[in-house]
Amino acid sequence: MRRIAGSLEFINNKTRYCLWLNGVGPAELRSMHCVAERVRRVKDMREKSKREGTRKLADAPMLFGEIRQPDSDYIAIPRVSSERRRYIPIGFLPPTTIAGDSLLLIPNAVLYHFGILTSNVHMAWTRTVCGRLKSDYRYSKDIVYNTFPWPDAEDEQKVVIQKLAQAILDARNIFPDNSLADLYNPDFMPPELIKAHRELDHAVMKLYGFPKNATEAAIVAALMELYQTIICKDRELCK
Repeated sequence: MRRIAGSLEFINNKTRYCLWLNGVGPAELRSMHCVAERVRRVKDMREKSKREGTRKLADAPMLFGEIRQPDSDYIAIPRVSSERRRYIPIGFLPPTTIAGDSLLLIPNAVLYHFGILTSNVHMAWTRTVCGRLKSDYRYSKDIVYNTFPWPDAEDEQKVVIQKLAQAILDARNIFPDNSLADLYNPDFMPPELIKAHRELDHAVMKLYGFPKNATEAAIVAALMELYQTIICKDRELCK
């Protein structure tokens, strides 16, 4: 039994479990009668599917159709979250928590990556380029994450971002019984967490060379120019 989280479970700290049967042998599966019955039902459902890819998965009914679970801690980003929040609630999860389809994951990530991704600079980019589900943010690895222009940072600068990113996690930990939905409610966001985010925002903006009072429109315009520079390293491609 493993804990599994999609966007809803991650943001609202809801508990949900799944059967994670990687590496479980046939004899052990047969000995667990309730589990074996569930595996048979999955096999039957997949075999009856109209989708060829799903029918092929009937050969391994004890496994998830797509396995992308890392072996170490990872950054989790909800695919869908409320547009009312200042920041998309992201965080770290252990490899024992299975990421569902609505929870994007970044393996081998460290505090520096978390710091940049939870900053107002990344949020400005996200609000501009992301898709929408009704009016909510719909985060995408292809449209948002893979196009985001990361800053060039020296090791000393990365250390600063890491410390400020840790400060955000520490501020969250002041309220251990609160979900991310509670902590990032725009009406009740704790002052300690707001302060930690603002300090990180200023450091990330400085890393990009943005003035402290830069508007979101100015930040996005500068990021678009940086993106253009990155994709047009060969000047001939930009003519």
